[in-house]
Amino acid sequence: MKNQQTVKDNIISICGMKVNMIQIPEVIQNMENWIIQKRAGNYIVVSNAYDVMMSKNNPKIQEAVNNSSLSVPDGISLVLLARIYNYHLRKRVYGSNLMLEFLKTAEEKSYTNFFYGSTPRTLDLLSNNLKQRFPNLNITGVYSPPFRELTEKEDKAVVDMINKASPDVLWVGLGCPKQQLWMYEHKDKLNASVMVGVGAAFDFLAGTKPQAPRWIRDNGFEWLFRLFTEPKRLWRRYLVNGPLFVYFVTQELVFNFFKNKLSLRNEIPG
Repeated sequence: MKNQQTVKDNIISICGMKVNMIQIPEVIQNMENWIIQKRAGNYIVVSNAYDVMMSKNNPKIQEAVNNSSLSVPDGISLVLLARIYNYHLRKRVYGSNLMLEFLKTAEEKSYTNFFYGSTPRTLDLLSNNLKQRFPNLNITGVYSPPFRELTEKEDKAVVDMINKASPDVLWVGLGCPKQQLWMYEHKDKLNASVMVGVGAAFDFLAGTKPQAPRWIRDNGFEWLFRLFTEPKRLWRRYLVNGPLFVYFVTQELVFNFFKNKLSLRNEIPG
């Protein structure tokens, strides 16, 4: 039986952060609906265990994720938790796969795309690689912001530039938690039908960072591959936040188990 306190309308709460029980085809269908309806202000968070811990420790990040249109399970740990809650998700909503699958549809249906984030070199390689894979893909612009907080004037100029390019989809590659906060803060300023924060997908598809082989990704060990390829940058994410994630999620599962038991006992007459 699903935990009615934490599951509602195909959403589960993990340490206070929402995760939508959804797969890539459904995500793409939602994106297309927003584009067809010309509904601005939608944004999608691609979530994993690290996002859960960042959200737990920072109310502003949690607010940004929980106000998203969709928070999708990118990490294998979230897929496994979904199964514990009786949502039998087959696969992760892996950011790079989501991006490629949608861009295939975008090429067929002439949806426009803008890429925001990363470095000029990465964006140049990304654009070239995507054009080779999708020759008719409509890219209306790319922009690499400086690695510092923008002034109000600079931010307005970026917003005006993106709105002038008028993309259907704005792909955001700023990393966690910066991209979640940026999308939340800009959802009412930008005219794009949907923003999607895809993290390292820009680097993977540009070829500037190594991507784990498919068999490693499919079996839930991408985190280990990334730890070995970027130990200085990622050791804390996986070796500190990873065990903390397991601890807090286990604590939450045990609490919910006994809460449900007590609730069922109170419902029994007599």
